[in-house]
Order: sequence, then C-alpha cells, then structure tokens
Amino acid sequence: MQQSMLYHYLQFSTYTNPGLYQKLLRKLPNDVRDIGFLVRKQIIHRTTLAEGNTGTNADLRFGDMTKVPWWRQPEDDVLVTASAMLAELYRRDQRGFVLDRKEADKLVVTCRHVAVLMASILKAKGIPARVRSGNAPYFDMGTLGKVSADHWINQYYDKKQKRWITIDVDGSLSLNENFDPYDVPAGKFDFPADAWLNIRAGKDNPQRFWNAKPERGQIVVLWSLFYDFHCLMNDEVPYVHTPVLGEYERFAKLTTEELKGIDGLARLMQHPDENFSALKKIWETKKEYRLLTGGLL
Repeated sequence: MQQSMLYHYLQFSTYTNPGLYQKLLRKLPNDVRDIGFLVRKQIIHRTTLAEGNTGTNADLRFGDMTKVPWWRQPEDDVLVTASAMLAELYRRDQRGFVLDRKEADKLVVTCRHVAVLMASILKAKGIPARVRSGNAPYFDMGTLGKVSADHWINQYYDKKQKRWITIDVDGSLSLNENFDPYDVPAGKFDFPADAWLNIRAGKDNPQRFWNAKPERGQIVVLWSLFYDFHCLMNDEVPYVHTPVLGEYERFAKLTTEELKGIDGLARLMQHPDENFSALKKIWETKKEYRLLTGGLL
C-alpha cells in the first residue's frame, strides 16, 4: 500500500475536521467496534424518528421516540461537518460520547453524517479512514420492496491485516441480513462503480436502485458515483450538492462521449487504491466531475 495514499486518508477534510475536539476524540475507545457502537448511540436516524417506536425500533433499540421533543426535525442541513456535530453533542450533554445519552439530546442525522463523524474519530486516532457512498440492499424497505437504498459507510485501513475493512456504523443495528457490519463481506454493499458499469452493460436492473429524494434508476447510481468519487478525494459533500452532470435535465442529454468518460471514471474507481494517481489527476483537471450545484452554488 502506497504510504502517500494512506497519508491522504489520514488528513482531515472540511467535513471530517474535528476542530478543537480532536484531543477529546483521541480519548475514546480504540476498538473500532466500540467506537462505532458509541457513535451509533448518539444518533437517531430521521426515518426512525418519523416511524416512532415501530419497525426496527419496536424494541426501542434506538430509544423511545416519544421522548424526543415534538419540534425536533432532521438536522442534516444544519450539522454538515464533524466539528458541528461534535459541538452540538457536547452542548446537549457535556459528557460527550456516552451510552446513556437521553433521546432528547441525540442528533437527528442520516448515514452520511454518521460516516463523516466516524471517519473524523478514526483519523484523530491515527487510523487511515475514508467515507464511501453507494447503495445497500440489506435493509427492510417496507412497501418499496427489494431495493438497494442509497447509503454511506466507512472503510478503515488495518495495518496488521494490510487491507481496507468496510464497516457500516449507521446500519449496524438494523441489518436485514446476517453478516458482520464491522467487516462487511465483498458484494454485500453496492459500490456505485460496479453498479454503473453493470447497468451500462445490461447486467443489472437500474430500477433496483433507490434514493430518498425519492428517485429510482440509473441517475441514482450516477449520484452515488460522484459522491463516492468526492469521498475518495476527501471531500464528503452533503446530499444537496451534485455535479452538473447529475442534474435531471442534463442527465437525460448525456452524450456518448460523456457516458464513455463516466464509464472510465467508474473503471478506475473499481480499484481506487491501484488507480489513486489517475483518480487524483481527474480530480484536479475534470471540472464537470467536481464543480457542484445546489443551494447557493
């Protein structure tokens, strides 16, 4: 493994930077499972709050939703960075990361934010880590049926095993399949590079992929592909920011050359470690893959 690449994944981004909380993060447990469980206990997913004490929360594993203030709403748009989440966690409970955090004091955020917070902690402890975006087919999606839902997870580099280990902290307590969320087996998570190329080759059904916008189809995979590209470059952009090629009208008019270019990016992303230099060059030169739209952008 290239040391320069591992060094890259030790660096904080705008989003994973813990700010003045870095020293406090270093005092958290060192075991990745313990860290993940502790992080998950600080969070209520917006869908859990909306569904209340039903479904995966029928046993109150995420807490009693009736104890969350009625005015509490999803906080994804407010707590975009790790430093913002950390500041709010400590504001609501000065003890910080505790297993008995009250429901009213938990953050209401989604998987991208959990992954950003997890990456921040791992980096603070000197562990190379990265956020990954894609789709997860292992959740019970109710009336949507068997779909692969948009999802963000983490990978960290284990120096003893000399490999990246894929972990799903946000989904760790609500899997619909029997596997270890702290060592997700290959093929369980739909990485967008594979999904995009399989759809393009007619080997996968684009309608299998779902995004909470809501949207289904190939455009969902394109969004995940560009999110994942940004994540690999340590730029874990929020959901509301998408590259220009991912806009609805623009996507419908993608040219043959543009599609070939996206195919090429996807092939490189299938093996991001081997192709790190090539991906970095695209990051530094390909404007339409990097410049974003959304909000005031």
